[in-house]
Amino acid sequence: MKEFISEVVSIGQIRHRNLVRLLGYCRRKRELLLVYDYMPNGSLDKLLHDHNTMVLSWSQRLGIINDVASSILYLHLDWEKVVLHRDVKASNVLLDADMNGRLGDFGLARLYDHGTDPHTTHVVGTMGYLAPELGHTGRASKASDIFAFGVFMLEVACGRRPVSQDEHDGHLLLADRVIEHWREGAITDAVDPRLRGDFPAEEASFVLKLCLLCSHPLPSARPGIRQIMQFLSGDTRLPEVSVEHVSVDVLALRQNQVVPSHSSLPSTEAGNISDIPAAR
Repeated sequence: MKEFISEVVSIGQIRHRNLVRLLGYCRRKRELLLVYDYMPNGSLDKLLHDHNTMVLSWSQRLGIINDVASSILYLHLDWEKVVLHRDVKASNVLLDADMNGRLGDFGLARLYDHGTDPHTTHVVGTMGYLAPELGHTGRASKASDIFAFGVFMLEVACGRRPVSQDEHDGHLLLADRVIEHWREGAITDAVDPRLRGDFPAEEASFVLKLCLLCSHPLPSARPGIRQIMQFLSGDTRLPEVSVEHVSVDVLALRQNQVVPSHSSLPSTEAGNISDIPAAR
């Protein structure tokens, strides 16, 4: 209880235009509830997956992606402490009256001082958004938040959930679907069909490739959040990334059969993580 109250008090001090403001908490029987600002346009998840609602335009989707990236930049680098959100996903992004995206739900967040390492060893989060190294190390990091953000971007661009079932009740990863379209030379075919092709193809191709780079199986291959903001703003060009790079066979890596080249990528802010993650 002391730890919970301490973190609520700390998170309650965070103020950013793309974060849902935490107002306080209450306790009901054995439940601890966090209280946030009311967001009139509700959850992004509903607009993406409830086909009875309005269809978000491409420009609205890109704006929301930028909004959430801005919020993560603040949490990772610009606030007085480092905040690992640990549950970045569409259902935790709420839309205000002007359809701006605001990241909320800090129920799983962890804080630590800049220049130190987080001491999280308990794996929490949502299936489909969990970075593969978490199953191996159990340690959350900026890089694991970036992985979830990459999956989130895919969800926004493609209008599909990160994990779906096939006709044999197997699991299909959205990232694998996008990679397959890329192999076929038509990566923009992965964009939400409800847009009916009403989007700039070159920009959509860039966004999808950035998504896959952010959700790379290797944490050291993912860009840091400041770099992502630079890519999205056009201040820095996305490096030439091949489909083979983003779909690297992690099992082969463990067996030293594949050596990924990251020389074309800028250095990351996520820190160096030497553990090779489990296959995704």
